[in-house]
Amino acid sequence: MSFIDTQYEFMDYIRDPSKPLPEGISLERMTVYRELFFNNINGFVSSAFPVLKSLYTDDAWLKLIQEFFVSFDCKTPLFVEISQEFIAFLQTDYQAKDYDPPFMVELAHYEWLELYISAVFDNDKQVTIARDMITELPLTLSDTATIAQYQYDVQHISLDYQPTEPSELPHSFCIYRDQADEVNFLQLNPLTAQVLAYINQAEQCYFSDIIEWLKQSYPQMTSETLASGCLQMLQQLAEKQIICRESRG
Repeated sequence: MSFIDTQYEFMDYIRDPSKPLPEGISLERMTVYRELFFNNINGFVSSAFPVLKSLYTDDAWLKLIQEFFVSFDCKTPLFVEISQEFIAFLQTDYQAKDYDPPFMVELAHYEWLELYISAVFDNDKQVTIARDMITELPLTLSDTATIAQYQYDVQHISLDYQPTEPSELPHSFCIYRDQADEVNFLQLNPLTAQVLAYINQAEQCYFSDIIEWLKQSYPQMTSETLASGCLQMLQQLAEKQIICRESRG
């Protein structure tokens, strides 16, 4: 048997101990290897999704991590990205069990965003925009901010509160990292969520572009009312460095 074949057998057994034991390696050694790998994966996933984990018994949680460990083909060797692979597993490969909460994927995604925003690199070309320049310069969404929308009120979910049905209206958030490198969750009203989504999709746009787009979405409102309300909103977002501008240097 070639060395490569031995490696594949080793990896197969690490994932699933029901597979044949690699030739020439004792059960005791393989058990140590497997526990080391599995405990690392379990530790990273558990620390990334503490609220979701709290909703499961210890046995049910271990079964979930075991299924992820055995069946999902992770594409990254980086431990920090394991939580992202776990989200992909829940969204694509995992078949929900009777005891899984209906908001499982949304809650996991909501929790994952905190880790994602905490680790994303700063963009040196993005700089703070002054309040009085918002109507003059192109606007962009900071790389250290993202927007998300959920059908369940994931921000309130806990062991004592587990909704069984989606909310009547979606819940929108901006997750961003502030100047102190703290991750914050800002719940958005529908208008703010729409404006941030527009800026994000456009990548760069002017204040006048936003107002023209809003006039089509809210024809019952005057341009002056839209401009006044939108400017105040964008100034608040700029103070949090959620929106910014691209430097010319």
